[in-house]
Amino acid sequence: MESTRLDRRRLSTASLVFIIIAASAPLTVLAGGIPTNYAVAGLLGVPQTYIVLGLILVLFAVGYTAMSREIQNAGAFYAYVTEGLGNRQGIAAAILALVSYNMMQIGLYGLFGFAASNLIANFTGLALPWWLTALAAWLIVALLGVRSIDLSAKVLGVVVMLEFVVVVIVDIMAISIAPEGVSAAAFAADEFFVPGIGVLLAFGVAAFMGFESGAIYSEEVVDPRRTVARATYIALIVIALFYAFSAWAVGVGVGPSSVVEESQAFGPDLIFNWLGQHSPMLANFANLLFVTSLLAVLLAFHNAVARYFFALGRSTVLPKALGTTAPNGAPRNGSMMQSGLAFVVVAGFAIAGIGHELGDLFPVITLFTWLTNAAAFGLVFLLAVTSVAIIAWFRTNQLQRGIWTRVIAPSVATIGLTAVFIMILVNFDLMIDAEAGSALIYIMPGLIILSGVLGLIWGEIIQRRRPQDYEEMRHQDMLSDDEEIAIAQGSLDDNERSTN
Repeated sequence: MESTRLDRRRLSTASLVFIIIAASAPLTVLAGGIPTNYAVAGLLGVPQTYIVLGLILVLFAVGYTAMSREIQNAGAFYAYVTEGLGNRQGIAAAILALVSYNMMQIGLYGLFGFAASNLIANFTGLALPWWLTALAAWLIVALLGVRSIDLSAKVLGVVVMLEFVVVVIVDIMAISIAPEGVSAAAFAADEFFVPGIGVLLAFGVAAFMGFESGAIYSEEVVDPRRTVARATYIALIVIALFYAFSAWAVGVGVGPSSVVEESQAFGPDLIFNWLGQHSPMLANFANLLFVTSLLAVLLAFHNAVARYFFALGRSTVLPKALGTTAPNGAPRNGSMMQSGLAFVVVAGFAIAGIGHELGDLFPVITLFTWLTNAAAFGLVFLLAVTSVAIIAWFRTNQLQRGIWTRVIAPSVATIGLTAVFIMILVNFDLMIDAEAGSALIYIMPGLIILSGVLGLIWGEIIQRRRPQDYEEMRHQDMLSDDEEIAIAQGSLDDNERSTN
């Protein structure tokens, strides 16, 4: 029997932290993000990037989590922008978020297919096409996506813990080897506050994408008023400090004088090549975990997209059939819709890649690079818009919140996020490795902006054709009156709070 309610009280703070961190993929950042940042920026200040971005996003989280305590809705950006700026703007944000999250999730199949095929070839000598291993990942994600969320949380928890263990071991090895000694050169001001800072921030922000997804699960956590806020802050602080430390350790392990040159020469293979020189066994295990890390990211973003489809179907922005859940509380139709879209896009790129001059790198340079960087552009833009919506909402709903929460923190976050958004746009040619003047530099960001414009138009159509549905979109808090009373009185059962 289908319903329009997600499975309540399933996720604890720890479970939600694992889901959030899985989306940022610690091992993927270590192997891919950090060397890429060193290579493209040509600066040692990569560790400072994660600290600065972490501070900006923590400021964003001040208002974001405060609003999450009052509004629980699986369509987080949609709900907050609707409440703060109006229905039409909320619908635009929803469509833009849906496109961005789908691009992020689907684009990752390109990197997964390439990495998994290489892993199998290295271990067995069997050469499989990238799309075949991507299809295997697609099937696993599709099956887990229609199951209860706590199963996904457990799978992600195991993968994330293994990733952390490997990254910590790599960091310790790097610091102990330190061919040029343990150096603080990466924290010098002239390695960060220079013209290349735009490249550092534009590439670095991708490591945090998914941190905001905690609010998407606000209807499924054990304590809607506290769990999302706690998990978001914990995940953000852990991500920022852990990545900053790991980026510094990589620089020390390879050597400050050579890490930029080595990163430019080897790219994402830098870490595995370096590990292979010092511990071939650990290098093989890290390679395996790199693939499972990508699978975890695919699952995390799949679950986020499924819940966006569900929230928009429930509010009739999209067909109502998407706004129903299976008996296990999973947004089954939304999950199947995301899986269907992913299959079509990946199949299209698989066909386009037949006989292409890029060879095995085709899915990485096209499907992965194009879609995920466009998604990062869209999500940073959404964060900036949501900050504005938070300020607007607190102007009429102060709820005994101080000026720091209502105005100062969201305002500074808006300025910071807008600056990062502009840096991504200015450096987009570098991010997708396109030649100057390439149409892709305009097409990919243009698709994101176009989705928002189409959302505005669709909102206008709904207002004119279905005015009653449009008016009902004003109330985005999906917590029932009974639950509101239970929380206010502190009467939620302790056993219920610790379901997971």
